[in-house]
Amino acid sequence: MGSRIQAIIDAFASGSKVPFEVRLPDGTKFRSQGGEPVFTLVFKTKGAVLNTILRGHMGLLESYFNQTADLHGDFNAAVAAGMAGKLDRGFNLFNKIENRWHEWRYSNRSLVQAKANARFHYAMGEKNYREWLDNPLKMYTCGYWKEGTRTIEEAELAKIDHVCRKVLLKASDRYVDIGAGFGGFMFRAYDSIGATGVGLNTTTEQNIWLREEIARRGLSDKLQVRDADFREVDRQYDKVISIGTLEHAGRDSLFQVVKAHADFLKPGGLGMLHYIGHVGHHETELFIRKHVFPGGWIPSLAHCIDAMEKCGLEVIDIENLRRHYALTLDAWAERFERRWDEIHALDPQRFDERFRRTWRMYLVGCAEMFRAPTGYTHLWQIVFSKGNITKDNYPMSRAFLYA
Repeated sequence: MGSRIQAIIDAFASGSKVPFEVRLPDGTKFRSQGGEPVFTLVFKTKGAVLNTILRGHMGLLESYFNQTADLHGDFNAAVAAGMAGKLDRGFNLFNKIENRWHEWRYSNRSLVQAKANARFHYAMGEKNYREWLDNPLKMYTCGYWKEGTRTIEEAELAKIDHVCRKVLLKASDRYVDIGAGFGGFMFRAYDSIGATGVGLNTTTEQNIWLREEIARRGLSDKLQVRDADFREVDRQYDKVISIGTLEHAGRDSLFQVVKAHADFLKPGGLGMLHYIGHVGHHETELFIRKHVFPGGWIPSLAHCIDAMEKCGLEVIDIENLRRHYALTLDAWAERFERRWDEIHALDPQRFDERFRRTWRMYLVGCAEMFRAPTGYTHLWQIVFSKGNITKDNYPMSRAFLYA
């Protein structure tokens, strides 16, 4: 057993120079090279040790969620070390099989399963998200941290304004916001530009709240909400806004979702596709699929561009906001930790210790993933048109974005 534990320590240490300690259920301690431990991994049961030996990072994560393992000290440093190390070397088979099974079982191919997958994550109540997202827009997507940005509120407003400028959104436009969430884009676009639109979302709980909020603001004749799958096209719009939706399409539905983006758009119209994507072809992390976003799949930039080309869309501009997402997740994680007592009080059975640990790992882990210097997961903003643009209907340079 001692040699196996040493292998775990070596795997962590292989990607990080941060010193740490591992404690076993019998009190035995192991330390990596270096000074005083920055974090300590405590195995509380022999089962947790065995689970980690057999299943690598998934065994360790699920032991942490189940409270049979604890992590003390600098949580971010521990997560970064785990991601940079080689804990899964030789232990990938179990996770690979489960990942493939999960993809088959929770495929978004059917509209019913796609809706259930969305509700698993997004139907947790507006009050929960209000505690740790930006206030009041609750934009649950990457912010835009231009120089001088101080808060998540500023970053999310800047992101919406950045998107509006990119698609030349104006008051006379009618747009569809695919995956509208709590309507932050819609409210900002109306308040700042006067643009009107329809929010499309498959999470009924969010739609109920959003309709009530639109009515409360007296905007029911300007903004509407449609409870439907992203693939259910009803009509064409001047502009298509899609922020944080494509990740939920799934491998077997990617083309259909991209095609829907094209079908929603009028000839000559402009759209924005803002999504998490890989550089190269990689499997989506099992932890995210199993515990956070069932049915989710992160397509590569190449996958997406290929689908867009086949659907008759011209790619106008691509911007990588990977570094911005690390800062966004830092802000969410900090607020989630600080407001945990309030979140827990909303529904103690649902928002229990297992939930806290899972979401803490999700938020911090994703922040470190986007921050990693050798990572392959990025955040793309793709401006597209239906038909080729000309010098008369779209600026010839990016200067207008920063004027």
